[in-house]
Amino acid sequence: MIVLIPAYEPDAQLLLVVRSIQAADPTLTVVVVDDGSGPSYASIFAALHCVVLGYPTNRGKGNALKTGLRYIANRFPGQDVVCADSDGQHSVVDILRVARRVAVAPGAIVLGERRFSGTVPLRSRIGNTATRWLFGLATGRRIHDTQTGLRGYPAAMVPWLISVRGDRYEYELNILLDAGDAGFVLDSVEIATIYLDANQSSHFRPIADSMRIYAPLLAFIASSLLAFTVDTVALLLLNATIGSLLVAVAGARLLSSGVNFLVNRRLVFEHGRDKPRGAAAAQYFALVAGLLALNYGLLVAFTGLGVPLLLGKIGTEMVLFLVSFAVQRRFIFARNRRGIGVPDARSRGELMSHR
Repeated sequence: MIVLIPAYEPDAQLLLVVRSIQAADPTLTVVVVDDGSGPSYASIFAALHCVVLGYPTNRGKGNALKTGLRYIANRFPGQDVVCADSDGQHSVVDILRVARRVAVAPGAIVLGERRFSGTVPLRSRIGNTATRWLFGLATGRRIHDTQTGLRGYPAAMVPWLISVRGDRYEYELNILLDAGDAGFVLDSVEIATIYLDANQSSHFRPIADSMRIYAPLLAFIASSLLAFTVDTVALLLLNATIGSLLVAVAGARLLSSGVNFLVNRRLVFEHGRDKPRGAAAAQYFALVAGLLALNYGLLVAFTGLGVPLLLGKIGTEMVLFLVSFAVQRRFIFARNRRGIGVPDARSRGELMSHR
């Protein structure tokens, strides 16, 4: 088992974390990645009695994690990995609990989930709540702590982790977003909520890094809102012009689905163009046909109950949104798995040091 710790401009907590892990279980190998902290922090890294990797300039937490994962894949093949933060927010007890769960949960990403009880800094509480809500809206999956840095990964998952996009804080969220496509499940272990000095040691930039984290989720939601707007306007116009609800629903959905297909394939899903356009379009419009029938049935039910058409439309789309997204992400615009498992060629070019 390898414990991987990315670190940028760390304080004495990093020394305490590493020494506590080694004291609790001497069989664990600790790998620390210096994410370009600079000469002022060299003494801290030099005091660590573990593997230390590094490079001159800051590249982001995601890049630091992937640097460590490449090293582990080359030097410790077949070893499971637990990733932990350097600031003392993860207790050694919880790190070991996640490590034990990974050993008995093959094929699962094990999350150390906080429940945010007690005193939690306002920006952390708001950030975690917003990300949890957006993640659930976009994926239909409920995760209590999407931003946890304490995670366990089976050895077989390491090559895939290296291939996940993102170099900064968004990388860890992208892992959760892509896990289903890659065939991995999510497991969790409840851990303590620890914030030292009101989380002042965090290098998280609320605006810039939040935009990086939320960008994939917002893209999913924006595309659906665009299609919803096109569909709703077309529905109202067609229904007023033609007077047939069935024709109006069919025409509006045909127009909005064409827009949604093009936007999702080209802009929203990273691997949207991996599949030939014809095959993707055939699957997409088969989904549209199924949703169309359900859409019409729900609208008839709502209007039959006396609900105004516009309100009925909103209620219908809320029901269909998660179904549509899940099918598109998991089947229609999923990653081409033939390329999964190939380590990043950049692993040969990283500057690494051993202490």
